[in-house]
Amino acid sequence: MTAPVRERRMSSVTASFLVVATMIGTGIFTTTGYLVRDIGSYAGVLLAWLIGGLTAMCGALAYAELIAAIPSNGGEYRLLTRVFNRPVGFMAAWASLVVGFAAPMAASSVAFESYAYAALGFEPLPKNVLAIALITALAVLHAVSVAGAERFQNWFTVGKILLVGSLVVAGGVAGDFGRIAHETSKPLGEALASPGFAVGLIFVSYAYSGWNTAAYIAGEVKTPERNLPRALLFGTGLVVLLYVGITAVFLSATDGATLVAAEERVGHAACAALFGEWAARGLSALIAVGLVSAVGALIATGPLIYASAGEDYPRLRVFTVRRAGGGPIYSIALQYGLAVIMILSAQYDAILIYSGFTLSILAALTVLGVFVLRRNEPNLARPYRTWGHPWTTLLFLLLSMWMVVYAIVDEPWSALVGVSTLAVGLVLYRWARPAEGISAGP
Repeated sequence: MTAPVRERRMSSVTASFLVVATMIGTGIFTTTGYLVRDIGSYAGVLLAWLIGGLTAMCGALAYAELIAAIPSNGGEYRLLTRVFNRPVGFMAAWASLVVGFAAPMAASSVAFESYAYAALGFEPLPKNVLAIALITALAVLHAVSVAGAERFQNWFTVGKILLVGSLVVAGGVAGDFGRIAHETSKPLGEALASPGFAVGLIFVSYAYSGWNTAAYIAGEVKTPERNLPRALLFGTGLVVLLYVGITAVFLSATDGATLVAAEERVGHAACAALFGEWAARGLSALIAVGLVSAVGALIATGPLIYASAGEDYPRLRVFTVRRAGGGPIYSIALQYGLAVIMILSAQYDAILIYSGFTLSILAALTVLGVFVLRRNEPNLARPYRTWGHPWTTLLFLLLSMWMVVYAIVDEPWSALVGVSTLAVGLVLYRWARPAEGISAGP
């Protein structure tokens, strides 16, 4: 085993693929039924995806400035340590571990199992066995060989983009898009003004989470000042287009009651309505393959945060250890263990709300950092400056806080667990103690 090697090996293509792979995961294939249930209007559901896409793009613009100026691994950990202070940065690292990566790993692997069994038409193994087997295999791959994992990730991500794009085209031909304007249990204005719409945006924000992936692997990317903003903005923009398209296809396929009853198998239900059960089984198999890419992307990026924190905190130094040519093995093992616990203990939709709520707070703090860093370090080299600032930055903050406030009102228990997770991070900071002389900078 060797100390971490600070060699920038990742191309802009791989970085872009990681953004796309992390974003196109559980949410788009599973949340539309929950949104129909909570919002009650097909037009309102489509509008929620458009607002979520706008929010993600505004956030990506702000993150692009920050990570081009501070191009080191660690994501919000490094950024918030530099912008605010070490306790806030450590809290971000802890929240990223639990909420940003372990929880989505759990959700994606559970969705993988659900879609794999939908493809088979029966369940040959006890619940959660296949989900745990998936993350076990991918964790071992990433711990042993970074290069092999990158090749695996790129090919699976290309397949995922083709899958979603093909579904949008095929559904565009077969769907009844007039249904979107008329399928509703409440008027559009009432739906938009309801707490359910704002809480629905939490599901949407979870589905869009991953647009900030480039921040976690900034220390691995070649020529980061040019390639990081490019990866962030290209990856996010592509996913927004795909998400709006595929949601329109799902909504055009069948009635609201069918989508709500399908729960996380909404993609299967929509395809069955459009093309028949056997086509739906084929699509479910392809979605399951796509979710493999999502889990792999989470394993590729998350452990780099804990390895980065381990460089600064003596009691966390073990998380920097790598095999030669492999990833940070103890960081991967920690994230893997937390994901297994969540698979075995949590309800699927509860994971989504908890994750979306907590990640919205974390992202808002980071985007606020654009204002703070410009004030505190006006002479810092900024290879990229946020387009539309301050308006795009303020819009992201306002939309994020709108979701957070309504989630506290409508889903108080999930919000309480999210706030408690952040508080635990601050407590753990006192235990970990930073090494003497550590700089918050890159």
